[in-house]
Amino acid sequence: MEHKPRIAIVMPCYNEEEALPLSAMHLLGLLDRMAANGLISDDSYLLCSNDGSTDSTWRTICSLHSTDHRVKGISLAHNRGHQYALLAGLMAVRGHCDAAISIDADLQDDPEAIVEMVHLFNQGTEIVYGVRSNRDTDTWFKRATAHWFYSFQRSMGLNTVYDHADYRLMSARALDLLSEYGDSNLFLRGIIPQLGLTTATVDYRRASRVAGESKYPLGKMISFSIDGITSFTARPIRLIFIVGLVMLLLDILVALYVFTSYFRHQVISGWASIMLSIWFIGSLTLMAIGIVGEYIGKIFVEVKGHPRYAISEQLTDW
Repeated sequence: MEHKPRIAIVMPCYNEEEALPLSAMHLLGLLDRMAANGLISDDSYLLCSNDGSTDSTWRTICSLHSTDHRVKGISLAHNRGHQYALLAGLMAVRGHCDAAISIDADLQDDPEAIVEMVHLFNQGTEIVYGVRSNRDTDTWFKRATAHWFYSFQRSMGLNTVYDHADYRLMSARALDLLSEYGDSNLFLRGIIPQLGLTTATVDYRRASRVAGESKYPLGKMISFSIDGITSFTARPIRLIFIVGLVMLLLDILVALYVFTSYFRHQVISGWASIMLSIWFIGSLTLMAIGIVGEYIGKIFVEVKGHPRYAISEQLTDW
């Protein structure tokens, strides 16, 4: 690129009053260093997207903005979740940057990888994914469930980047294409690979949180995975059909056995087997209804066409 790009770092925040001052200081220092090296323009900035925090996160953003106007902010009227806060931030900087880089406020995703992302962007890459090369700071349980999370998504037909969270660079063109997706059931890790632009990856080592506690316990990870799968693939419904077909074949074999036993006068008292069969078939039926219900619920949300988020306050002064 002939000119120095204007970079926007977008940081979704939910109850990050402890981590935010440290994160902002680190990222602003990184912007200063990259600008001094001629890698980005001097008017590059940080935008904090407050996801309806219940602590003093928004007041902290306002304080940081008053100290350094490169810190900008928007505040969602209600807590909508990480994906909505991130999308709101990306759409806020759209048209006001050459590329946007999303990163969480805990800085577990190494900010130094941003330098390599910008280098790749300057060489023409439009989407650069940050990929974790290790999870040494996570517990064994966290690592195991995270790997299961990505593997399960792949097995369900979801096209995602393995060990990539939401740490990525997106060009202005990528942001424009993203704005055309009106999904109410947001799963950005599934949407962005569909944009069809040139991509690259940058590996980094995952660190510990700078402060505060994790906002992604196991329950949220499971819910996040279900949202992603049911928003982008119908494979679970197809699996229901396959299971039903297998059960039909088994029923035919059982019927042959029953008729053979009947005509041979080999009546077998089978209360236990009948009960087990009823419970087994009943559980499969309930699971099938639950999966179909997930899809019907998402159709219900999509057809209502409600706004995905509402911004109550903003500090942007472009």
